[in-house]
Amino acid sequence: MASSPTATEPTLLRIGTRDVNVVTERAAVSRNLLLCLLLAACCILSLSTGTMYVSPAVVVETLMGGGDAMTRLLIFDLRLHRILAGLYTGAAFSLAGCLMQSVARNRLATPGIIGLDNAAMAFAVASVTGVGFGLAPSTMALTGAATATALAFAVGGGSGTHGYRFIVAGMAIGAVSGAVSQLLLSQVHIDTANAAYPWTVGSLSGRPAEQVPLTGIITAAGLLLSIVLTRYFRLMTFSDAVITTLGHTPGRIRLMAVLIAVTLTGFAVALAGPVGMVALAGPEIARSLARHKGLPVVSAALCGAILMVLADLAGRTLLSPIELPVGIVTAVTGGPYLIWILIRQPQRSTL
Repeated sequence: MASSPTATEPTLLRIGTRDVNVVTERAAVSRNLLLCLLLAACCILSLSTGTMYVSPAVVVETLMGGGDAMTRLLIFDLRLHRILAGLYTGAAFSLAGCLMQSVARNRLATPGIIGLDNAAMAFAVASVTGVGFGLAPSTMALTGAATATALAFAVGGGSGTHGYRFIVAGMAIGAVSGAVSQLLLSQVHIDTANAAYPWTVGSLSGRPAEQVPLTGIITAAGLLLSIVLTRYFRLMTFSDAVITTLGHTPGRIRLMAVLIAVTLTGFAVALAGPVGMVALAGPEIARSLARHKGLPVVSAALCGAILMVLADLAGRTLLSPIELPVGIVTAVTGGPYLIWILIRQPQRSTL
């Protein structure tokens, strides 16, 4: 009897002059294609919904170059950059969460829980309130995320083998960062405080359209690097001794993952502010869909993008004409989800 075809097929991805081996799983490709279709449907639905409803068919026609002038103005000038901002930041938060969970070997070690979001927010608020040394909010947010990560590793033990210490250290840093943000806001004029408000709760409303493409480029670059380096990142589920025995340097692998996660978090917070729970729920949903141990970076990014787009849609429509910031929506829905995870899998807090 002929043997059945294997579930995986090796392929080559050429990066410059080098061929990088990438193992492409058929099931993973099918899953990610379905997630892409779901994400596209969510984006079209969000573009359709608002004060002026536009049918999904008209939205698709407009995106393909058709539609009247009013519809093109509504779609391209008023709604599209907001949807793209949610897509990019959701993917960035979720991918960063997936990587940080692998580094700490703990499913709770997301950028929001370990203080990266709050630190990036505090530095961005410092920029908006005029105490950021003249640096742009995006630069300050990236600096804040990097600073929080370095402190969390230093206080939490550095090696990353004790996930609970890393998380507790990050929570302390996040609490201090949140207090600093409130202190800065309490000392400035009300107009300045209002300008800094989106960086404190997480919002896609009124985000600068010119900043969206840069965040998209950073997110795409982070995802591509994560895909190429996945075979190394998967080793982080083993102990440092095992990784060393296999001929790799644990610290170097961990550093690559942290650098990608910090960069993604910094740019995402600079655009949307601290949006909680996406970095926790996205990777968890991706792992549930995969049904096997591993590092589903593509699925995690897609799940995060879907969650962010849907959360923004819910915030715009549930209490219309009142608009809820996307950070509040994700916090309200993410809290019960975290409790559900702990009840469903009480013994699986570690990877």
